[in-house]
Amino acid sequence: MNSPLQPASALRLTSFSHGGGCGCKVAPGLLSEILRGVRGFPVPKELMVGIETADDAAVYRLNDEQALIATTDFFMPIVDDPYDFGRIAATNAISDVYAMGGTPIMALALVGMPIDKLPIEVIGKILEGGESVCAAAGIPIAGGHTIDSVEPIYGLVVMGLVHPDKVKTNAGARAGDVLVLGKPLGVGVMSAALKKGALGADGYAAMIASTTRLNTPGRRLANLDAVHALTDITGFGLLGHLLEVCRGAGLSAMLDMRSIPILADVERLATAGYITGASARNWAAYGGEVVLDPAIGQMQRALLTDPQTSGGLLVACEPAAVDDVLAVFRSEGFDSAAVVGRFESGSPQVRVAA
Repeated sequence: MNSPLQPASALRLTSFSHGGGCGCKVAPGLLSEILRGVRGFPVPKELMVGIETADDAAVYRLNDEQALIATTDFFMPIVDDPYDFGRIAATNAISDVYAMGGTPIMALALVGMPIDKLPIEVIGKILEGGESVCAAAGIPIAGGHTIDSVEPIYGLVVMGLVHPDKVKTNAGARAGDVLVLGKPLGVGVMSAALKKGALGADGYAAMIASTTRLNTPGRRLANLDAVHALTDITGFGLLGHLLEVCRGAGLSAMLDMRSIPILADVERLATAGYITGASARNWAAYGGEVVLDPAIGQMQRALLTDPQTSGGLLVACEPAAVDDVLAVFRSEGFDSAAVVGRFESGSPQVRVAA
């Protein structure tokens, strides 16, 4: 079965990649091993955010009014349509700037393509898709770098600006804060179903709508003092990225499984076995820091560890600010944004109630 809306004779981009989207990320446990012996350059006082808490982007203070946000993200195809692949990759890369509370200002393209296997027009469509998203974000692609590679790879280096006093890191949560999730889960499940020809046209449309929606609320959330922490959910799944917030703040978190938004039909697909290998690797890496209610089954656990490509923002805010936070999301079209849990005192871990 071919991808939705794709003719039978069309070239399948996903056939070139061993893993797609943020599911390509190196597993959390292996990444920790790789980085264990890495010693960074002495940190200048202007570097406000570096690698210490595995945050979404680096932040460098320029002056009293401006800090520079710098980030990069790239991956192999998660869909077969080249234009959609470009859009998803660009949206995902830009998200890191919004997750720091910033406004993007410029991007550079990172392009690796099997030149002898992909037609030039297909590569061009990937770049056009990325350009369309950058145009929607109001930023230029000001340059980049291209290589001839075995697998198709596309992404961006993105730079943004934020006021130094309004930077939102993943380490500022406080006990009693409420957790708000901006997008539904399930992109990894949908991508697994797509690769096996089991995702229908409606499911594909929902997947594209989610993965190409820019996380623009981050800019406005930066102006709310009651928002204490911000990150986005990508390859390590909801549990993995929430654990990073817990470790950064030295807190425990409680999730309510019933409150977590899920993309339509994803539970059926997950039950049918359309689950990514990255989901299992994620659980193997950090499952020891998670306490699941006995009523939570394998399918639900897979959704909690499901790698999200261009996933939603995760917000930690004071309970009194929940309505304001949800209003920001709703005003920018994030109708599925929901309260999904809270932070508590205790050692870093996540407990999940059924």
